[in-house]
Amino acid sequence: MVTPITSPGSEAKKRSALIIGVSGQDGGYLAELLLNKGYEVFGTSRDHEVASFPNLVRLGIKDAVQLRSMALADFRSVLTTLQSTHPDEIYNLAGQTSVGLSFNYPVETFESISLGTINILECLRLLQRPAKLYNASSSEIFGNTPTPATEETPVRPRSPYATAKAAAQYAVANYREAYDLFACSGILFNHESPLRPARFVTRKIVTSAVRIANGSSERLRLGNLHAERDWGWAPDYVEAMWRMLQQEQAEDFVIATGVTHSLADFVADVFNAVNLSWSNYVDIDPALYRPTDIEKSMGDPSKAERQLHWKACVTYPELVQKLVAAELQQSKSRDYPTSFNI
Repeated sequence: MVTPITSPGSEAKKRSALIIGVSGQDGGYLAELLLNKGYEVFGTSRDHEVASFPNLVRLGIKDAVQLRSMALADFRSVLTTLQSTHPDEIYNLAGQTSVGLSFNYPVETFESISLGTINILECLRLLQRPAKLYNASSSEIFGNTPTPATEETPVRPRSPYATAKAAAQYAVANYREAYDLFACSGILFNHESPLRPARFVTRKIVTSAVRIANGSSERLRLGNLHAERDWGWAPDYVEAMWRMLQQEQAEDFVIATGVTHSLADFVADVFNAVNLSWSNYVDIDPALYRPTDIEKSMGDPSKAERQLHWKACVTYPELVQKLVAAELQQSKSRDYPTSFNI
């Protein structure tokens, strides 16, 4: 028998949120946002006792987040976590997050994203006091978008990661309609920050440029520089996640800036910020091309602007400046030039 989620206490009880995947970029910024709003915040990882949670440490909030161990692919683990934390809001940000790695680990990617999402939905269906659920979808589900993608744009995934995200989003919509759950998906386009793992291409470019500016003889190897992306600032985007769960009815939303730049533009702008010409330090490596790639990815955030009153605050030039400035600040070297364009 499933024990219902109970919420002991008075009406003055703090709202609580469970962030599944709190150790990632979005999880860290979302935890910070919710703590600032007065939430009681729980966060999960597979084994919180051995995880170091560097992003939470960097943001100075690790001690404020109540950490739990949870395996998203294990139904019992999900169920017991929900019963012990009794959250008002659940943010599902977990799963294998790299598009590139998904080609090497397609089964793990699909299970961690789609199976994990269904486990959450099934728990909410069975429990008598379901929480509101935010599910992290992705712009990757659309494939190429020669015109800005809306919530009604057909889904054409071009990677195992995108396929898994599309399946999870359809599952969320199905449970919302079939069982009247408050469950929604945020279809987020690319959003960056200094908390991105080093394997992501934006972070790879920024860290390499800063090292080279400091005298490193390395060369930066990249794949397709013609790809165009709609890049935003991650702290802006977690605000949109929270706003989705404050609506009276659950709906899916595209979260984007509506502006694209090519990867070549991004590389040039980052190197320019440290007074270098990128073409002198970058090599194109065909081995880094993906089996299938997206040439252009751009979103139309008009529904979010209209209903959530949300709009990206940080512009693309400001994004580049923030990423470079943060990398310089984090570097332990004291020998950087003093005339960087930041």
